Amino acid sequence: MDARRLPARHGILWLMAGFALFRRHPPLMTALTFGYLLTVLVVNLVPMIGPFILPLLLPTLTVMLANGCRAVERRQSFDSDTLGVGIGAQRLDLLRLGILHLVGSSLLVLISGIALGEPVNLKDGMDADEAAAFLADMGVVVVLASPLLMAFWFAPLLTAWDRVSAGKSLFFSFVASWRNWRCFAMYGLALALVGAVLPGLILIVAGAISQSLLSILSVALRMLLIFVLAPTMVASVYLSYRDVFATPDPVSEPVPEAEPAQPDE
Repeated sequence: MDARRLPARHGILWLMAGFALFRRHPPLMTALTFGYLLTVLVVNLVPMIGPFILPLLLPTLTVMLANGCRAVERRQSFDSDTLGVGIGAQRLDLLRLGILHLVGSSLLVLISGIALGEPVNLKDGMDADEAAAFLADMGVVVVLASPLLMAFWFAPLLTAWDRVSAGKSLFFSFVASWRNWRCFAMYGLALALVGAVLPGLILIVAGAISQSLLSILSVALRMLLIFVLAPTMVASVYLSYRDVFATPDPVSEPVPEAEPAQPDE
């Protein structure tokens, strides 16, 4: 697999293009996102076995999301066959990918527990020292989780769409993410700005003006994050894959004209 090395600005473009894809069909993109989140929530709540089943299903759920995003982008008819493209033929490799995800997640939890000891919990009324300790713990978790996230970012789509085996898809995904770390850094910064910094500043200003305004904007911003930013993020995952791995469509490429034969001298 040949992964493109893209300029850093593409990390921001993924979010912008994700929002544009969301605007193309907001109800469908929202339904896709909430269907995914509801499935994750329900499976995770299954007593005893839910947290172990969920990682096994995540690669398949990711492919279904991407199939839906691709159908919206191409304005295709939307049905169960559309969502299932690539899943039936690659179900065994997707299951293997899920097993690897379970193993990786379990190791991450174990290593994080050893590294952090007893982590600081987020709560109301935290003082400056507790907030700093919480942010430090979150930073450690992000650093430890980054290799796992890089390995699984593109892997489900590589397996389902490009028929790459589970192990190789993890390798190609990690290499592609590493080659485009600047894009992912910009993507993370843009996401933090839109999803946390700007809403926080708006709420601070609103609180200084009026508590009623603060309450109204707090509800409005939560709705925007749930119904707009979440579908945008879902679309951006699909678009990042298309941007890094997609090859030009041979049907749409111009065919070079044959050069006229030169007369014999």
